[in-house]
Amino acid sequence: MNIPRRDILGGAAAAFTTSLFTGRVRGANDRVAVGFIGLGAMGSGNLGYAMKVPEAQPAALCDVYQPHLERAEAAAKKGGFTPRSVKDFRDILADKSIDAVCISTPDHWHAYMTVEACKAGKDVYVEKPSCTYVDEGQKMVAAARKYQRVVQAGTMQRSGGYFRKAAEIVQSGALGDVTFCHAFQAGLTKREGYGNPPDSTPPAGLDWEMWLGPAPKVPFNANRWGVEKATFPTFRYFWDYAGGSMTDWGVHLIDPIHQCFGEPMPLAVSAMGSKFYVQDNVETPDTMEALFQYPKFLTTYESRTCNPLPMFNTGNGTAIHGTEGSILLTRGNCTVIPAGKGSKLAAVTYEKDAAMAEMNVPHWKNFLECIKSRQKPTSEIETCVRSSTACLLANLSMRHGVRLDWDENNWTVKQEQVRPFLLSHYRAPWKLEV
Repeated sequence: MNIPRRDILGGAAAAFTTSLFTGRVRGANDRVAVGFIGLGAMGSGNLGYAMKVPEAQPAALCDVYQPHLERAEAAAKKGGFTPRSVKDFRDILADKSIDAVCISTPDHWHAYMTVEACKAGKDVYVEKPSCTYVDEGQKMVAAARKYQRVVQAGTMQRSGGYFRKAAEIVQSGALGDVTFCHAFQAGLTKREGYGNPPDSTPPAGLDWEMWLGPAPKVPFNANRWGVEKATFPTFRYFWDYAGGSMTDWGVHLIDPIHQCFGEPMPLAVSAMGSKFYVQDNVETPDTMEALFQYPKFLTTYESRTCNPLPMFNTGNGTAIHGTEGSILLTRGNCTVIPAGKGSKLAAVTYEKDAAMAEMNVPHWKNFLECIKSRQKPTSEIETCVRSSTACLLANLSMRHGVRLDWDENNWTVKQEQVRPFLLSHYRAPWKLEV
């Protein structure tokens, strides 16, 4: 099943069928009962953001690691809530009193839980990237459509003022003809990286079998789990669970381009990368460059983690270059740069504006409002599937050493030898079925 572009371009404000709403028919002041699945770094953050929105009622917490549950329970109690705690997400999906779920698990769980939540009549907030395989994204969109669910993706920048301002400027035509965009991030990692811990027994309180779920069965390894030493867990640097920097940072850096230009997909993708410097046991590259050919412009993505020299005085960002000028976009500012003396543009920088800088709480507010109105949210799942798919294609191009030509109508690549790798392979008994 393909994803027709008209769904997002023509129906961004289309209403869903309100009769399929799971819980009580709600008035403007009623709270939405939300179950939070996955309470690590992102899950804890989402719980905190949601508690700042009056429409949210944290009703249940779920994690396969007991200390995470206990930490979330304490945070909820501090916020004035007493949700029940479970270790199996299926208990939340079976609870008819819960209206919506927040999925902040490792990436390899996103698609399955989203589809099952839609089937259970829940609305969904799911973290990015939307999926780890191209076909999973199709099924997530299909489930949202079939069961008429509100599904908001965690590309929260779309709710930020700087990103909305950039989209407004680009869509006004003020930049002239845009032929080149650049997404980038830079940093300096240590040669030992995250180290080389041996396989071992899981820590007390962790259900490793459930953590793996549909991923291949392997012994526990501290870096595959990766929630103890790193600010953000290192599971994202193993192919079984995620896509490295390309799907971690890359989705956030490429998604603004999709937002500005009406959700296009690349026509072709070519990427190279490797572990040139870091000597730990993670699998994804420490250095990567990807080139995307869109219908009217080129985009490059640069992941440089072995040298911190910033570009445009920032360590990460998205730049859009037109004949009249450029926009440099980060989470801290939006800067318009004229393309020379003859440009009609004026130089301006939007920054140090607390309201424009806020992203997460407005994103949650939008999600909860849409649950009540049955409108499509700011980061409706199809937008994130498209941005995530572009990044997944870059990883496939790099790993298979081939340029990929994208067939949007059939949601596949023209290179037949790579097509099998677009498909998910779940470990029994898990099956992704819409």
